[in-house]
Amino acid sequence: MSMRKVSMRKLALGAVVATSAWGLAFADGPKLGKPISPSDLSAWDINVLPDGTNLPPGSGKAADGAKIFAEKCALCHGDNGKGGIAGELIGGPPKASLDGGKTIANFWPASTTLFDYIRRAMPYNAPRSLSDQEVYALTAYLLAANKLIGEGEEIDAKSLPKVQMPNRDNFIIRFPDRI
Repeated sequence: MSMRKVSMRKLALGAVVATSAWGLAFADGPKLGKPISPSDLSAWDINVLPDGTNLPPGSGKAADGAKIFAEKCALCHGDNGKGGIAGELIGGPPKASLDGGKTIANFWPASTTLFDYIRRAMPYNAPRSLSDQEVYALTAYLLAANKLIGEGEEIDAKSLPKVQMPNRDNFIIRFPDRI
């Protein structure tokens, strides 16, 4: 046998041995952390679906939300949500465009998505710091300011999914059978 063939066989055999040894060493995984418990997961499993599934108990009115907005949101979103260093939330052009102008009334497909986003990500400097009552109130304020619900309406887990967003039909649900 030529020297080259012997070297190739040794190289191939070495690769098989190394791969087998590596596989055995990590067969049980890296042994980092611990399995997550249902109680640990529940704190992060807070997604709200468009149909309102997983909305928490509580309710809110626009008047209460206006106070919270002035205190916790206006610094970034501007007075009355008309825009600041963060996006405009109220008003805007009648139709959203790719070059900007996406507001709650002209772009968002579901009112429950607004609740979900505020609950998870706002305020920017302290995400998930708002109570469910505050999130309902802020959602009511933003919907009322965009003339999507009446000023005096109270929203809760039953009424919020019923709010008809103007842009709801301009989205394609990729897996509608999963909702």
